Amino acid sequence: MQSDKTDRPGADERVSSDSLSDKTRRRVLIILLLSIFMSLIDVSIVNVALPSIQHALNATLSDLQWVLSGYALTFGVVLVAAGRAGDIMGRGGIFLIGVAIFTASSVAGGLAPNANWLNAARFIQGIGSGILNPQGVGIIQDYFRAEARGRAFGHLGTTVGFSVATGPVLGGFLIHLGGLELGWRLTFLVNLPIGITIIVLGLIWFPKPLIHLARGSGSKPEGGADALLTSLDPVGSVLLCLAVLAVLFPFVEARSSPLTWLLLPSGVALCYLWVKWERRHARKGYSPMVDLNIFRTPSFANGATIMTLCFLGMSSIWVLVMLYVQEGSGKSALEAGTFGIPAALLSAYSAHWAGQRVMRFGRKIVIGGLWLAVIGLASSAAIILLHAGGHLNVWWLMASLSFIGLAQGSIITPNQVLTLDEVPVEYAGSSGAVMQTGQRIGSSVGIAIITAIVFGMLPVSSWAVAISTGYAAIILVVFIALGFAYKDQRDRLREPHPLHRGVQPSLSSAAIE
Repeated sequence: MQSDKTDRPGADERVSSDSLSDKTRRRVLIILLLSIFMSLIDVSIVNVALPSIQHALNATLSDLQWVLSGYALTFGVVLVAAGRAGDIMGRGGIFLIGVAIFTASSVAGGLAPNANWLNAARFIQGIGSGILNPQGVGIIQDYFRAEARGRAFGHLGTTVGFSVATGPVLGGFLIHLGGLELGWRLTFLVNLPIGITIIVLGLIWFPKPLIHLARGSGSKPEGGADALLTSLDPVGSVLLCLAVLAVLFPFVEARSSPLTWLLLPSGVALCYLWVKWERRHARKGYSPMVDLNIFRTPSFANGATIMTLCFLGMSSIWVLVMLYVQEGSGKSALEAGTFGIPAALLSAYSAHWAGQRVMRFGRKIVIGGLWLAVIGLASSAAIILLHAGGHLNVWWLMASLSFIGLAQGSIITPNQVLTLDEVPVEYAGSSGAVMQTGQRIGSSVGIAIITAIVFGMLPVSSWAVAISTGYAAIILVVFIALGFAYKDQRDRLREPHPLHRGVQPSLSSAAIE
């Protein structure tokens, strides 16, 4: 890989970022947190709005599935390509483009005359979210150092928890305010004032080098438009997008069309072709879409694996809770929604707490969070079985699920900091996007597998036994993640972080063999 200045896009921006004032950094973080709040609120609000959408648009169950799945698919597909575009062309400008796409498609969704229009808007919304999310990770890597970076990711985790907790409540209020016909539209249109605010504040508060694209920032590679296009690696982008699509699509659509499983081998083959292309691209001296040498960095490889496993297992927890509380114990949808509020608030608190201490305690915080997840899962399964036997009130689940909330805040934020800690900032966007793609794949695969286990158990058992079996499968996945967390801790003890030795971390510039 070339190591000159022109092959390290945005280098001038990063040098100047070290001299930024704390006030500027706070403003940048506020904009990023607003965008995370908007995108996550939208997800949880849509979940609440599905019955109203079905009634107002005469939507089929397949239409409703695609309201959720279409967003998830396009979000996962564009993540890495968008992250690399931000690395090359400037993250702030790409971020604001993503916000604009997300906001415009939200308005289109809110004005949708039918289900097809709504689903098209959701596809575009996923693209917008996939564009803006990796830029946020890259900007934090760029503008925050050491413990300040941990605190920034901690604020990010707090925002995630707060969004998850308030989303259903805000959605219910808007639907109550607007009624069945207008209420669900308000859940999309509420993004308009938030999106406009983010764009305006970004144009005012972002440092100018951050919001200029390559053409205006001075980071454009030598050789003109052709060199810029080569740096963006369009062939690698297309191959990876198709690979992620082929892997995700069967898990999203399998219940409606089992033949989609035939795409999985194609996804594996496309992943292989993508790796071969990236190696060839690097051997020729070009900057690849993703520097595959990052996987030789133990902290990144271990952390990305932990994150994927956590999302593979823990994304299903709340799906199973909603199933049991409504189907197994007869609670209403509104009552079911309240079960997760304490956990979401505790997740916000623990993310903030862990973010402030992650540079001091390192992987120990993640290990503690994973053990909290085991405790929460085991106690939730026990409560469900005791409730089914008439020995305990189902509301005790709120207490056991609180351990899950503490676990999520203690795992996700610190793991993100530790995973990206040794990744060079010129690859922060694409590397963060690789990790987020692992999250999306893990979440989709996990929900498909865990729910299949539960529904497979139902013909021969009760809801309580089926859900508890699902939780047992999740515990197994968490134990595997614990193995990688302990491995990473041992690796760090053997090889201290470069910053602790006074060395600026960087990847090998040798060609990938």
